[in-house]
Amino acid sequence: MKIRARDLGLPFDGVPGYYNAITDVLGVEVGFTTLISGEGPLQVGRGPVRTGVTAILPRGKQNRMHPIWAGFFALNGNGEMTGTHWINDGGYFTSPIILTNTHSVGIAHQATVRWMIERYRDQFIGGHYWAMPVVAETYDGVLNDINGLHVHEQHVIDAINSAQRGPVTEGNIGGGTGMICYDYKGGTGTASRTLMVDGTTYHVGVLVQANHGIRDWFTVLGVPIGKLDPDRTLRSGKEQGSIIVIIGTDLPMLPHQLRRIAKRGPIGIGRNGTPGGNSSGDMFLAFSTANTTEMPHESSTQLTMDFISDEAFDPIYLAVSQAIEESVVNALVGAEDMTTVKPYGKTVKAIDPERLLRWVRQYRS
Repeated sequence: MKIRARDLGLPFDGVPGYYNAITDVLGVEVGFTTLISGEGPLQVGRGPVRTGVTAILPRGKQNRMHPIWAGFFALNGNGEMTGTHWINDGGYFTSPIILTNTHSVGIAHQATVRWMIERYRDQFIGGHYWAMPVVAETYDGVLNDINGLHVHEQHVIDAINSAQRGPVTEGNIGGGTGMICYDYKGGTGTASRTLMVDGTTYHVGVLVQANHGIRDWFTVLGVPIGKLDPDRTLRSGKEQGSIIVIIGTDLPMLPHQLRRIAKRGPIGIGRNGTPGGNSSGDMFLAFSTANTTEMPHESSTQLTMDFISDEAFDPIYLAVSQAIEESVVNALVGAEDMTTVKPYGKTVKAIDPERLLRWVRQYRS
C-alpha cells in the first residue's frame, strides 16, 4: 500500500477504524476497474485513456436485495448522481454505488442493471422488481479521452465483482484515475472514524472521488498550502471540477437522519478550503447498513426500525467532517503525476508529501 496522509504524521483529529477506510463499516466492499493506455496527442476514440470505475457495495454481494437506507444532498448541482429522486422520496436504494467519469454514466447504469438482474434473478424474474442504480460522476477530460467512451459494460461489472473488504487503494485508481484536485493530481480517497454510542462502537466511513477546488483555496489542518505552493499547471482561478462523497455507517438511522448526515458533507470538504464553485458538482450520499429488512414488496404492513436519537448526533457530525477532510488529503497523497491530453503536453503533478508535512509542521509549531 502507498503511504497515506496520517502515515506522514499529519495530526488529523478523531480515531480511525482499523483500515481507516469506508470498508471499516461492516459489510461494505469496494472494487475498481482502472483503464490506462496510450500516450501522445489526443485521438478521440483511441486515447490516451486514463479513466475507470469505482464500485461500492454497502452490504457486499448478498444473494437478495434489501433496502439500503440513505439520504442525499447536493451543495452544487453541476453533476449527476442517479437514483436520488427515489432516495429523497423512498429513503433507500438497492444497488451498488458506481463512480465513473461524466460521459460514462449511461453505460455504468445499464451495466449495473444487468449485474443486478443476474445477481437477484429470483426477485426480478419471479416478481415485478425494478432496478434504479446509483451512479455518480466527475469530469476527467483534461487527463483522459472522455469523448472516446472507453468505459464498457464489462468494466463496470468487473469493478463490482472485484469488490472486497479490507484496505482501499487511493489516488489514480477506478473512477478517480483521471481526476484533478486543487490543481494537484487528485482521485480516490477514503478514511473512517470510530465512535461510541451508549457503550457500543460504531463506524463512519467515507470514500471520495476528488476532482474539485483551485490551488489558492487549498488548506490542510488550517495551513494555507495553496498559498505556500502557488504553482499551477492548467487553471486560471476558476473552479471547473466536482467531488462525489459517499458516507457509510453502521449506526442505525432513519432516512431523514441520513439526509442530515449528507448535509454535513459540505462542512467536511470546506475544511480543505473549497466554498463549492459555480461549475462544481458537489454531491453527498449517506447510507446505513443497519436495519436490514425485506423489500417492501415482500414485507408486512407494519415495520419497526432502530435509530439513534437526534440528540446524540453532534459527535457523529464531527466524525463525518473529520473523515471527509482526511479522505480528500488521502486522495492527493495517494495520487501520481499524469500528463494532460487537453491541452496536450503538460503535467498535473501530485502533491509532494514531504513538503506538505514540512509546511504543516512549520505553520502549526
